[in-house]
Amino acid sequence: MNSKTQNKMAIGALYGIAGFVVLILLALLGYILISGTPQLSWHFLTAPAKAFLKGGGVGVQLFNSFYLLFLAMLISFPIALGAAIYLYEYAKNNWLTTTIRTAIEILSSLPSVVVGLFGFLFFVVKLRLGFSILSGAFALTFFNLPLLTRSIEDSLRTISETQREGGLALGLSRWETVTKVILPAAVPSILTGVILSAGRVFGEAAALIYTAGQSAPALNFMDWNPFNISSPLNPMRPAETLAVHIWKINSEGIMPDAKAISSGSSAVLVLAILIFNFAARYLGKRLYKRLTSA
Repeated sequence: MNSKTQNKMAIGALYGIAGFVVLILLALLGYILISGTPQLSWHFLTAPAKAFLKGGGVGVQLFNSFYLLFLAMLISFPIALGAAIYLYEYAKNNWLTTTIRTAIEILSSLPSVVVGLFGFLFFVVKLRLGFSILSGAFALTFFNLPLLTRSIEDSLRTISETQREGGLALGLSRWETVTKVILPAAVPSILTGVILSAGRVFGEAAALIYTAGQSAPALNFMDWNPFNISSPLNPMRPAETLAVHIWKINSEGIMPDAKAISSGSSAVLVLAILIFNFAARYLGKRLYKRLTSA
């Protein structure tokens, strides 16, 4: 067998493996969307869930998911941005940066259940925050920080050294070069990483079972006072998210239309994550063209 035949066989095998993986992904997405899309309606997306009656929706759970995601990104993004800037722009290659990078790798490899149990022991019990949105947001921060930090650091790495040298040659300080030259050029890829990590956080369930809780109290969407327990903006109330709601339905199944609610909720979750991914690519390309005039 000559080298050309071996090369064709290797390329064919790689294409076959890639196609098999794509087929599995399409089969999973197709099954979820085909079984769940018929359940979707405005009533399903806005109505509260019902425990013992059929016809409930996921309005409260959907709002909790987005609100929890907003708080988690509000906490984790500034920390991840500062850590990435320090690690790539300022830190020297010594034992301290090695320790920080090792800690980031360890955090990124932790199972979400372990993060949830840590959040339960520390935030819920030790800090006495209870099962609340705030506890869930802090737990998701630990879950999201490694991914977000590495994503922003990779974005900074894509900027050529000539831009840094050009900023310093114009008399800018190191900080001014980073904030006025490097960060604006890295905005498209940073935004892409932020949206992709948001999609990952949006579908998280295990860490929130032990921190944000498994109940969704009735909310008054006319009350926007964050200090009232019935207010949607109250960060100290328990909040069942969409992913936790799917797990709870399939584990308990006490409602008559549990299968339909579970299928519809899964379709909503998958569609939201797909929207996050496509939005990340679209906004990243648009911003890149706008900022680089390419």
